[in-house]
Amino acid sequence: MLFDNKIVAQALRKIRDSRGLSQEVLSGLAGLARTHLTMIENGKKQPNFETIWRIALALDMRPSELVAYIENEIENNKS
Repeated sequence: MLFDNKIVAQALRKIRDSRGLSQEVLSGLAGLARTHLTMIENGKKQPNFETIWRIALALDMRPSELVAYIENEIENNKS
């Protein structure tokens, strides 16, 4: 399985939207700059594990759940 920034971006945006959170709110809950979250959601910046951890907790998820969700999305988007 190859890492794909664009699918990570889509997955994070999809979860955030499903929870009804704006980038402003999620970035505040995660302790990230909104611009940083925007770059991640646009696939322009690759989140490190600490960032994934913070985003997961802000989404009220375990980091392992978020990573599993992203893995699933990558698997489902294979060509």
